[in-house]
Amino acid sequence: MPVFDSQVIFGQEDDHPHEECGVIGIFAPNEDVARMTFFGLYALQHRGQEAAGMAVADGKSMSIYKGVGLVSHVFTPNAMTDLNGHYAIGHTRYSTTGSSSLRNAQPFMIETIHGPLALAHNGNLINSAELRNELMGQGVGFSSSSDTEVMTMMLARNGEGTWEERIQHAMRKWVGAYSVVILTRDCVYAVRDPWGFRPLCIGLLPGGGHAVASETGALQTLGCEAIRDVKPGEIVSLSNSALKVMQAVSPAEPSAMCVFEHIYFARPDQTWDGINVHQARQRLGEELAREIDEQMGNEYGDVVIPVPDSSVPAAIGFSHVSRIPYNDGFIKNRYVGRTFIEPTDSLRKRGVALKFNVINENIRDKRVVMIDDSIVRGNTTGPLIKLLRNAGAREVHVAITCPPIAHPCFMGVDMGKHDDLIAHKRTVDEIREYVGADSLYFLSVDGMMRALKRTDGFCQACFTGRYPIPVNLSSVKTGFERVMK
Repeated sequence: MPVFDSQVIFGQEDDHPHEECGVIGIFAPNEDVARMTFFGLYALQHRGQEAAGMAVADGKSMSIYKGVGLVSHVFTPNAMTDLNGHYAIGHTRYSTTGSSSLRNAQPFMIETIHGPLALAHNGNLINSAELRNELMGQGVGFSSSSDTEVMTMMLARNGEGTWEERIQHAMRKWVGAYSVVILTRDCVYAVRDPWGFRPLCIGLLPGGGHAVASETGALQTLGCEAIRDVKPGEIVSLSNSALKVMQAVSPAEPSAMCVFEHIYFARPDQTWDGINVHQARQRLGEELAREIDEQMGNEYGDVVIPVPDSSVPAAIGFSHVSRIPYNDGFIKNRYVGRTFIEPTDSLRKRGVALKFNVINENIRDKRVVMIDDSIVRGNTTGPLIKLLRNAGAREVHVAITCPPIAHPCFMGVDMGKHDDLIAHKRTVDEIREYVGADSLYFLSVDGMMRALKRTDGFCQACFTGRYPIPVNLSSVKTGFERVMK
């Protein structure tokens, strides 16, 4: 049995996959667009806590401000004084390194022969290295390791024509996941890859104009109406000439939307491709309970508890189907993982106990069914089980609302490499023994798709190893490796 006491709450303590960012773009005439962008980014803060930035244009010039830290830390009133205009894009970033680099913060802004240009990106180009080498061969220099800068430089070097035509030309060369917002001096463009990996949605602002964001919740924060998804392969233009939509490249058939948006990444109020995240997570729990009941009946637990927060809807659904009572077992300190102050050695040994407290009275002398959304590296499930046992749980059964993650993601999600993934190295029973659970269950791929009420259209590569885009494993880097450079 491994020893988990030394697990820390900083660095790799959070065993969930990590999205890398959220993006927003706004055209709002006669509004304080920088302030609107700030509140939109606030609603996307869960998608990245390491860096934030925005660029604003007034039809003639462009200004930018970005920094390392939470949205509220980066954008002080003084910092936003010079961000004036009717057009804006914003970005909040997740980084896997403890020392997030300002040079990789977004948006990227440059001056071009066509005027100022800024770009913010959610995703990962799997052919980024080839595109970078091609540009460097043409004499282009780079100041960061980000594929977002590659995309920006490609647009800057594209020839004559409109910005839409330049973007379309670049999209034909971009391979991978990208939901992008682009700012020129007099327009905001929203672009989504033909596979539709990452969410991007657009809505009508109550005072006129439009906004686009990674999640519907950010648009609702701004009061948007008539919200719809930016479709795969589309370029949507937001400007004084009204909303314009262009199908720049043909959408892939079927699409390959990231299933982890529904399992973990997105806020519960997000609706993507007609599927509400909270309801999807509740159905994931229901399907998981049905699969376990087929094997064990419903005599294996006294209480169902979630690992907060994303597993709460799933635990509710699980409890409903299994008829095992639901209750809170963990209280989560939502802010401790966002500090840049390292703990003392004695606090470090507290491990996940610094991030979670157990409500002893709710689990003492009970058979606990702990619901979580995923196990990636396997470094927090064991400590959580130990917390429950130390608080008096008689048995701890673990139920995971997705299949085992056995393959890395190459589309911008930090899951690490093959050797980092516990399900790539161990069977389910070996994982159960490693984390110290009395039993361990994963939802099947079929059960997951039943919960999403779809038979296809979602990328399942991290479970199955079948990638929607051919991947050269020896040349392409995972999202984790890309930001570690």
